[in-house]
Amino acid sequence: MKKFNLEMTVGLFMAIGLLAIAYLTLNVGGIELFGGNYYKLYANFDSVGGLKTGAQVEIAGVPVGKVSNITLKDDQARVELSLRPDVKVGSDVFASIKTQGIIGDKYVLLTPGADDDYLKDGDEITDTESAVDLESLISKYVFGNVDKK
Repeated sequence: MKKFNLEMTVGLFMAIGLLAIAYLTLNVGGIELFGGNYYKLYANFDSVGGLKTGAQVEIAGVPVGKVSNITLKDDQARVELSLRPDVKVGSDVFASIKTQGIIGDKYVLLTPGADDDYLKDGDEITDTESAVDLESLISKYVFGNVDKK
């Protein structure tokens, strides 16, 4: 009978340990099992230039959501933003794609306006600024303007 209790205790301890490791792994990886409680906004950009699904969405440097999907619609990149429900975004918000550091990851910066009319789930951000293409800027500087005649 004692051997059975010892085996049950060790088995229970191992199961709790494996669950704790799984929880920490998912938490560190930023994976949500049940989808989280977010609302969706959409923004169209001429170019997303390296923006990836899962990138952060920030307001004033504070993470408020993430990029949940990037698709092509009418020759533009349509970015789906998932924002926390406690974050209210005015209808005159400005969305731009920025880079963390010189060669860092891309993220979406939301610059709030002064409008008291807030966007709701499924609404679209109309004022956008595409990502700066660093490679083309460097090549223009290094090689000059190739359109000279």
